[in-house]
Amino acid sequence: MSVPAIDMNGVWFSYDRTPILEDVTLTLKQGDFLGIIGPNGGGKTTLLKLLLGVLKPDRGTIRILGEAPHDANHRVGYVPQNTELNITFPISVMEVALMGRLSRSRIGRRYSSNDRSKVEEVLKKVGIWEHRHIPIGKLSGGQRQRVFIARALATDPEILFLDEPTASVDPEFEIDLFDFLRELNKRVTIVAITHDVGVISRNVKSVACVNKTFIYHEEGQITAEMLDMAYQCPVDLIAHGIPHRVLPTHTEK
Repeated sequence: MSVPAIDMNGVWFSYDRTPILEDVTLTLKQGDFLGIIGPNGGGKTTLLKLLLGVLKPDRGTIRILGEAPHDANHRVGYVPQNTELNITFPISVMEVALMGRLSRSRIGRRYSSNDRSKVEEVLKKVGIWEHRHIPIGKLSGGQRQRVFIARALATDPEILFLDEPTASVDPEFEIDLFDFLRELNKRVTIVAITHDVGVISRNVKSVACVNKTFIYHEEGQITAEMLDMAYQCPVDLIAHGIPHRVLPTHTEK
């Protein structure tokens, strides 16, 4: 039996004594596709940073593929919500994607033919190979997001973490991206944060809601309890063009 992709047990975390996450427990099997919803400030990105080993929990344990997060980071790919790359800097698509191979190349050493072959492979997978020589600042938001995903895939990750991967991109790219992620999920465990409840409900295998506490549903169904915890107000979903309410209206006081 394979070790879990993620194993969290009783994890607590706070900033300056302000609780951010409380008693989070999760066992996620390898090959899963977990979608995470929740309000701004609810702790979603903090949770990812704990899984990546950027932050350490106040209490509790975290294991990624059976290892401490810091020890497993070479087995993980990450696409942040806001990249720190200055898109006005004259750097090509190929050069950005090659950054994903830095951990496999010594500092000051040129990229190997294997590095370049891997980057060619992932750029083709995300449909951006023909733009490899173009400065990244010349691409659309959706095209740039493909490049950042390619950079994460260049590490050959066993788990891919994405923080709001469809932020500021057009709806057509959003559909293409999740089609690509479903195909990628055949060989890579995926964890994606998004505000788009519709995207989550259509594409993932399991779903969780984070708002200080944590609710997990392994069948990928968004429950009224999750929506209530995440948004604390009535929510209307559009299904086949017909709006229907999944939470009651507020009671007048």
